[in-house]
Amino acid sequence: MSQNEFDFPHQVETAWCPGCGNFAIRKSLLAALDELGLPREKVVLVSGIGQAAKMPQYINTSFFNGLHGRALPAATAIKACNPELKVIVVGGDGDVYGEGGNHLLHATRRNPDLTLLVHDNMVYGLTKGQASPTSREGMVTLVQVNGVFEKPLNPLALGVALDVPFIARALAADMDQTRELFKKAILHRGFALVDIFQPCISFNKVNTFKWFKDNSYYVGDDYNPADRQAAFAKALEESPFPLGIIYRNEERTTFEENLPLYTQDKRALYERETDFVKIRQLLQSRV
Repeated sequence: MSQNEFDFPHQVETAWCPGCGNFAIRKSLLAALDELGLPREKVVLVSGIGQAAKMPQYINTSFFNGLHGRALPAATAIKACNPELKVIVVGGDGDVYGEGGNHLLHATRRNPDLTLLVHDNMVYGLTKGQASPTSREGMVTLVQVNGVFEKPLNPLALGVALDVPFIARALAADMDQTRELFKKAILHRGFALVDIFQPCISFNKVNTFKWFKDNSYYVGDDYNPADRQAAFAKALEESPFPLGIIYRNEERTTFEENLPLYTQDKRALYERETDFVKIRQLLQSRV
């Protein structure tokens, strides 16, 4: 057992339901962080609101917990201020694809070097079971009593269309494969999106562990994720759903690399001396 295995686990009482897929995702993330050998002080978790967004409170590292759907702007700023950090954003399908949909779109344009892990259980778990952006058509809830009639959001197809440079889908129950996908996403230079199929055992009785397993498959070794057209076609598959790395683009520059702030001086902001005279002159010039 390595030192990191003592560092990252945080032994506190959780608010998740027994049997929730979040437990498996947490174990996979802890294993990925451990195997990557990342120093705890170099990892920052960022989240919004929801059951998935409670994840940072159960991992012993720095974290920022913000508003519903607003994790990506905060994470982008954290990474921009200190590019040395590994910034990991955690949220649910409602938090990221619903309330945070606008921020997701613009994060793809900026391409910050961070990892986005989306717990996709196809329902709003925290707010007791109404349909989420990924709920399947016909799903009956206490709010959608006649069944969902909207077409579900396809985050993988959206990501390929927006040229997100790393797109993958994981299955929470398959912790070995999920751990490996997490490691590859965290190491990828640029914005990485991992959509994670997981059950909500309390409010979604349709999309269970068994349903996700029976309705998904892993892409083969002959599949080329660098082929964008093939990736878009793969992302559109929904019966069954593809798992693994769907798209990867190694050519895009990151948000931090494009900032004039780091063009000549590569040091993080905290490493630089603050010239209070220039700051005072700047503030006075704006009065």
